[in-house]
Amino acid sequence: MSESISASRFATIFELARQYPPLPVAVVDAHELQVMTGAMEASDAGLIEPILLGPRAQVEAVCQQLDCPLDRFPIIPVASAAEAAEMGVQLAKEGKVEALIKGWIHTDELMRPVLRQLRTARRVSHVFIADMPAYHKLLFITDAAINITPDLAIKTEILQNAIDLARILGVDRPKVAVLSAIELVKPSIPSTLDAACLSKMAQRGQIMNAEVDGPLAFDNAISRDAVKVKQIDSTVAGDADILLVPDLDAGNILAKDLEYLAGATLAGIVIGAMVPLILTSRSSPANARLISAAIAVLLHQHWGRDGV
Repeated sequence: MSESISASRFATIFELARQYPPLPVAVVDAHELQVMTGAMEASDAGLIEPILLGPRAQVEAVCQQLDCPLDRFPIIPVASAAEAAEMGVQLAKEGKVEALIKGWIHTDELMRPVLRQLRTARRVSHVFIADMPAYHKLLFITDAAINITPDLAIKTEILQNAIDLARILGVDRPKVAVLSAIELVKPSIPSTLDAACLSKMAQRGQIMNAEVDGPLAFDNAISRDAVKVKQIDSTVAGDADILLVPDLDAGNILAKDLEYLAGATLAGIVIGAMVPLILTSRSSPANARLISAAIAVLLHQHWGRDGV
């Protein structure tokens, strides 16, 4: 384990995942240094067995940059990112891989064949898991990559996915803050109405295994000082495990703010397809990809192909 992981809140997740056999994975569009570094480190840690998909000459050039023997990992040559995505999905359908890793491909290009061929009964959604010095525990952020403008019904499914993931990763009863601009219900701000509905739905058992409160502004969700000043009576406020954002724009901006301004390490995973998708930002460091691989291993062990 690298020193940065051993000193982080991801250490327990990493060690737990290493107890299981390595997961066969397809690295979709593998011809980039950070992507290959993450795949190599995850392989070295015994987490994954990668198959590299991409233009052979470019993949081999990156391997040579990293002093990785060209025969270490199988390479399936494809001419484009779109072909890599189709090939990765086909390998998953055939049971030849049990997870996909997003390489240098754009998210929408990868997700098109995934949504067409690997759906399950679950909603497909994305979760960032953030570890940062400024917060006292791991923070789950959803959805910042897949569902663009979710309505109330879709938010319910996104939220249940994140709750189920948090429980697999050791948070028995997650505290969920449903975010908006303010902590009051205002009909002129639709996200406050959704937040209030989700809170009531959790009370009535329509959302399971979590404490849900909202609307909460970001400061109220994560700062005990802000909660005290604003005199908010909530078991979630100031101590959230999960942040449910109003839409993809808000989630993506929030996650990247935390990464670049608060020093967060962001693991990223897509839930709801037949296999987990390790989906971090294309600029994410290798450590983020390494932890994401560990999470994919745990998801596979808990859910198999029933909508991880």
